[in-house]
Amino acid sequence: MASTEAPISITVKTPAGSLVTVRAEHGEDLDHTIVNALDAIKSAVTELEAAVKGVIPVTQAPMAPQQIAAALGASIIDNNPAPSADGGWAGAPAIGGKTCPHGKMTAIQGTGKDGRMYRGYFCPAQKGAFDKCKNIYVRAGTPEWNTFIADQVK
Repeated sequence: MASTEAPISITVKTPAGSLVTVRAEHGEDLDHTIVNALDAIKSAVTELEAAVKGVIPVTQAPMAPQQIAAALGASIIDNNPAPSADGGWAGAPAIGGKTCPHGKMTAIQGTGKDGRMYRGYFCPAQKGAFDKCKNIYVRAGTPEWNTFIADQVK
């Protein structure tokens, strides 16, 4: 059996980030180990990652969004509505916004200490709360920047 100080080793990183290392004293030993253990290693890593992370193993077919929604008792909302006859967007809300676990985020625009204008969404939790969400800033030059409607101006 190869030691942890074997002169030959191969380490492979799985899509989920796990590392699998095979070591051997000689090239022939490495070839033999890989050929005999490849399927077992692959299967074990897939099962382990699925158990630890609570995800479907890669060997199973991915579920369609409709299947996931049905399993969770949810419905799918179209985030890409088609333009309506009046030039607006069918099914789009009148006013944009973002939410977080604490409720509707406040849309604020203002000028920073450096003199540059900012626009973003801010968590409604009290200042200094340990679970306060991070601010979500809108990038200048994006469509969202041009259509941003502020709740507050600072």
